Amino acid sequence: MTNAVNNLTFPRLLLEHAKTIPKRPAYREKYLGIWQETSWESNLEQIKQLTCGLASAGFKRCMNLAIIGDNRPQLYQAMVAAQCLGGVPVPLYQDAVAIEMIHVLNDASIAFAIVENQEQVDKLLEIKDQVPTLKMIIYEDPKGLKDYIQNFLHSFKQIQSAGNVYSQEHPEFFVTELEQGKSTDLSVILYTSGTTGKPKGVAHTHQNFIRTGQNSSRFDRLSYKDNILAYLPMAWVGDHLFSFAQAMVTGLTVNCPESKETVMADMREIGPSYYFAPPRIFESLLTQVTIRMEDAGLFKRKLFEHAMALAKRVGSNILDGHSTSLLDRLRYGFFNLTIYAPLRNALGMSKIRVAYTAGEAIGPDLFRFYRSIGVNLKQFYGQTETCAYVCLQPDGQVKYDSVGIAAPGIEIKLAASGEVLVKGVSVMDSYYLKPDATAESIDSEGYFHTGDAGIIDKDGHLRIIDRAKDVGKMASGKLFAPKYIENKLKFFPFIKEAVVFGDGKDSIMTFINIDFEAIANWAERRHIAFAGYVDLASKAEVYKMIGECIDKVNIDLADDPMLSHAQIARFLILHKELDPDDDELTRTRKVRRGYIAEKYAPLLNALYSGKNEQFIETKVKFEDGRDGNISATVQIQDASTVKELLT
Repeated sequence: MTNAVNNLTFPRLLLEHAKTIPKRPAYREKYLGIWQETSWESNLEQIKQLTCGLASAGFKRCMNLAIIGDNRPQLYQAMVAAQCLGGVPVPLYQDAVAIEMIHVLNDASIAFAIVENQEQVDKLLEIKDQVPTLKMIIYEDPKGLKDYIQNFLHSFKQIQSAGNVYSQEHPEFFVTELEQGKSTDLSVILYTSGTTGKPKGVAHTHQNFIRTGQNSSRFDRLSYKDNILAYLPMAWVGDHLFSFAQAMVTGLTVNCPESKETVMADMREIGPSYYFAPPRIFESLLTQVTIRMEDAGLFKRKLFEHAMALAKRVGSNILDGHSTSLLDRLRYGFFNLTIYAPLRNALGMSKIRVAYTAGEAIGPDLFRFYRSIGVNLKQFYGQTETCAYVCLQPDGQVKYDSVGIAAPGIEIKLAASGEVLVKGVSVMDSYYLKPDATAESIDSEGYFHTGDAGIIDKDGHLRIIDRAKDVGKMASGKLFAPKYIENKLKFFPFIKEAVVFGDGKDSIMTFINIDFEAIANWAERRHIAFAGYVDLASKAEVYKMIGECIDKVNIDLADDPMLSHAQIARFLILHKELDPDDDELTRTRKVRRGYIAEKYAPLLNALYSGKNEQFIETKVKFEDGRDGNISATVQIQDASTVKELLT
């Protein structure tokens, strides 16, 4: 590198790639069915035009730039353009409703926003009067915006054209501005999901994410020859690490799908070598496989079951290079040609060299499934405050019940309470403009308090039990770890979400959200008529099937010395899906347990009082923005404990 490591910024990395790998693709975007490439050389020129255009419009050093939309090369370019001017990009969740954006826009004092399309423009126009600092909105896709006449609205191309003129008039401006940047400058503000309150802005410097990107890329031997599919929210720290920081560090290619609906088809076409998805995506993919096999003929089903039994027994050992008998290797090789490889191809994972999951714990059986068919799936652990980088799993040292060892440049220790404390290259600079909150989270020794409770085993692997605030005790004084139980429930393809209760109680109860697509398919094959989600969720056949899933979880829990006492006693199937728009989940689909307990208090009380059913009416927000109500009489069913199952 031509610049000292301690003075690296993302714009300097842009210059480096444009010089050393100018013709390599920085981005690919599928548009109207055709993949369009942007080389690093062209990427530099487009960012230069945008940078100068923003400057000519009045964007200055230390200003914050809101970025809202699906994964698009132009929006990633906007991040670097803001950084070139000494500004800070602030990505927002593109699926957030307008009112949810007000807090972030005001908290970050946003004056300029670059958005994807008309949908995002309309949201900002709806709330502009409540965001007094907002002066200019720039849109990338002009479709539907021809008749919008507001003088503060400008197209992406207009800004770039103005930037081209500005650059010609001030030929030294771009490089002069870029060279003022320091590694200790803020590079991004990412807002937390706000599980327990209003989201806080997590301020990271260039050196935070660059060192994290360098260390994690070396760990998995990433290079400019790798490519990744960018389809998760740009406001999420995971996407910022994989699709921005690591891409800018290594020069790897970022592929942007045409739409949410085409992600899987686009993934199969691209064949990424590097892949990331939260557990819910892997769960969804497995659900699709399960549904397809349910529809297959008897011979194919039996063959698949036989192949998967072998894969479960030896697949991970073969992937990790551990000893396996010659006969098993030969059998695995046959099934790899006939079943595993076609399955990987159908999932778009045929070329994957490294795949990661994080965000929440992944069920061991789900984890084992992917590794058993030859997908090098690993876990990592981190938070928004740590650049999503605390622990990584080395190849050959993958444990299903851990999140790996301390990542390079990271120190981990456990507080007396069991809380995981983290210190190192990835720890945030601060919570934006919140010194008190920063001081509460980062102690005098520089350790960030994660809020997670964990255990470090004899090999140095960290095992996360639950959020520290959620870990409690039952009335008996024994451990209560709801997330641990919920993750076991969510392994089943028919269970989309689960919310477990039991803190301070004598027994464990749970709310279940069914996966409508999976169970609708299951019901149709059994000729079970239903009128919609509410009707299907109340069916006796569905309750029986979910009860069998819970029985299996209870058997699994009985063998766990830590939580053998925490078997599920009773359950109900909620009459509606938990939804971020109804404040029941965060935008990253984390359960807001306290809010759910309060909102559905009649159901929770009915579970613990021994009732067999409970009427409830619930306020909901429909997709078109209208408010409404859903009412139902929810059935409640007892679960079988292991003692009952074995007698």
